[in-house]
Amino acid sequence: MNRITSVVLSAAVLLLPSQFARAADTPGVTATEIKLGQTMPYSGPASSFSAAGKGNVAYMQMINDQGGVNGRKINLISRDDSYSPPKAVEQTRKLVEEDEVLAIFESLGTPVILATAKYLNSRGVPQILSSLGNSIPANIKEYPWTTLWSMPFRTESLILANYVLRNKPDAKIGILYQNDEFGKNYQRFFKEGLGDKTSLIVAEVGYDITSPTIDSQIAQLKSSGADTVVIATTPKFGAQALRKMYELGWNPLKLLISASSSIPAAIKPAGLEASQGVISVQYMMAPDDKANADLPAMKDYKAFMKKYLPNENPDDFGFMAGYITGSFMIDILKKCGNDLSRENVMKYAQDFPEVQHPLLRPGVKYNSTATDHIPFHMGEISKIDGERWAGTGEIVRDDVAPGK
Repeated sequence: MNRITSVVLSAAVLLLPSQFARAADTPGVTATEIKLGQTMPYSGPASSFSAAGKGNVAYMQMINDQGGVNGRKINLISRDDSYSPPKAVEQTRKLVEEDEVLAIFESLGTPVILATAKYLNSRGVPQILSSLGNSIPANIKEYPWTTLWSMPFRTESLILANYVLRNKPDAKIGILYQNDEFGKNYQRFFKEGLGDKTSLIVAEVGYDITSPTIDSQIAQLKSSGADTVVIATTPKFGAQALRKMYELGWNPLKLLISASSSIPAAIKPAGLEASQGVISVQYMMAPDDKANADLPAMKDYKAFMKKYLPNENPDDFGFMAGYITGSFMIDILKKCGNDLSRENVMKYAQDFPEVQHPLLRPGVKYNSTATDHIPFHMGEISKIDGERWAGTGEIVRDDVAPGK
């Protein structure tokens, strides 16, 4: 399939445990090439998330056009896993054992990452900037070779629960969740965020990702008397939920998780009239917000999209995520210099202590250190206003007490 690479930031170098001593061999590295691998849901029920992979591939092409990294071109092998854990395991094994990649870079999806993390860690293969919300792989003792990207389910859920407690303390809450690890984690952590106020929940309704629609689930939530709904879904079902609520003439407070917050993939398909006032927690700048249009970093991103992905929508958060993670990956490789052992790659993958990337929302920082692999501890409360996510300027951390 396609290939890919990335560039950007830096921070103070952290010392790593003894298991990260320099290795003699360097799989995936030659005098002219650095080989990376990833799997992405290019097909299947979560295919809208594949924008991140396409962004990664295009970013690496840009880097190669600029001469590569320290004289080496990036060969990113990006394979389809259909959002299926067994297929992801099969493809990941091929990447490691047949293609002999140096590292796995930003594979995507909670079930996929959970299915492949133990295998990669057992073989000492860096699993870098993994895009999932489950923070289990952030357990450094169990997964020392894994770093994460994207806001954890727990961080986001605690922030949303806190928002409800502060702004609608007598809410009657319904939770719509995907009936797998992805949705159940939001469900569980939102309850944690409510603390002793879980009695505010009046309905919890799940759906299967293979379902054609969720009309019956929305009708069930409406009949429960809920006046506040947490929408813990992928973009397709997020759009369906917003649209069905609108068609039913039902207008509860709607809390939409960031994974489903893409304007082109969820909000516009639902209909702008059905999406006004929806609340979410955002950590990346909105690429469609005119207020960001003149920022140098946004101009660079839009120019990149125009040149390398001219037929894709630059306002899709997935492409921007691929662009940002690409920049982090390239920064890691640049800092490795000529020591491209897997151990040295992991050393620098843990060299981002709360770094402010220019395309993250002001005040929101990415984190990856030798002692903390939780990528985000904060986010900005945002609301759909017209055709954009309007930031409120309220940055909330995940360690805030319920209702405070």
